Amino acid sequence: MNAAPARLLYVTDLTYPARGRPYGDEDIALSARLREEFTVALCHPVDAVRLMDAFDAVVVRNSGPVLHYQEQYDTFRAEALRRGTRVYNPLTGRADMAGKQYLLDLYAAGFPVIPTVDDAAGLDRLPFADAYVVKPKKGSDSLGLRFVSERDRLPALTDGDMLVQPRIAFRHEISFYFVDDAFQYALYAPDVERRWELEPYEASAADIGFARRFVEWNALDHGIQRVDACRAPDGSLLLVELEDLNPYLSLDRAPAPAREAFVAAMKTSLRGFLAEGGFVAEPGIVTE
Repeated sequence: MNAAPARLLYVTDLTYPARGRPYGDEDIALSARLREEFTVALCHPVDAVRLMDAFDAVVVRNSGPVLHYQEQYDTFRAEALRRGTRVYNPLTGRADMAGKQYLLDLYAAGFPVIPTVDDAAGLDRLPFADAYVVKPKKGSDSLGLRFVSERDRLPALTDGDMLVQPRIAFRHEISFYFVDDAFQYALYAPDVERRWELEPYEASAADIGFARRFVEWNALDHGIQRVDACRAPDGSLLLVELEDLNPYLSLDRAPAPAREAFVAAMKTSLRGFLAEGGFVAEPGIVTE
C-alpha cells in the first residue's frame, strides 16, 4: 500500500488588502497547484498554532505584515521551535524574518546595500542626499516610513529603533525570486511611482550574481526568497530588502514558463524539506 501524501498547513491571509498585490488570488492558485502532490489546508496566521500539530509541515505564504498580529506570530515561532514543527521557510532566516538588523550588518560588512544606520553616531557614514528615509526597524509594507529633508534633524530621530537611509533617485526597482538557491525569474517596476506594476525583466548574469550573494549569505537550505534591489543612477544595483518570511511572488506577472518552473521547483524543494524531517511518500497518492 502506498503512503499518503504529506499534509501541508498553508498559512495565508486571503483578505489582506495590499495595493496592486492580490494576495488571495496568488495563494488560491499556488495552493491548488501544490494540492496536485500534497494534501493542503489553508488557515489564517492567527490559527496556525492551534492547527499545526495535525500536519507534516507548515508553509508560510502571503500572511501579511506580522506587525498586525505580532503576539500571535511570536507565539507561533516559539511553539514551532519548542515542538520541532517543520516550518517552510525555516525559522533560521537572517533577513526580514529576523527584522531589519541585517541591513545594518550587510552595510557594515561592505555588501552593496542602500547605506543604512540606526544611531546618531553612524550618521557620518551616510552620504549626503536631498532627503533621507526614516523607518522603523520592525516596520514592513512602508508602515511608519517618512522622508526628512533636513539632515540636522536626523540625530533626534535615531534612537536605535529607527533606520535612516539616503533617499536614492534610482532608475527602477527589480525583484529576483529564488527557490532554495536556484534563481527562478525577475520582475521590475519601470515606473518608480507605480512600484507594484511589475513587468518581466531579463536579468543578466551579473544581475543574478548580485542577488545570489544575498541568498548565499542567508544560508537557508530550503525556502522561497525575494531579493529586492534598486538600479542606482550609476547603473549599479543596491539591495533594498531581502524577504525571507512570506515574500509575495507576483506570479501573475511572470511569464507562463517561469510560473510553471517555479511551481515545479517549489514542489521539489518541499519534497527535499520533508524528507530531511523523515517523511518519505510517493507524491499525489492517497491511501484508501
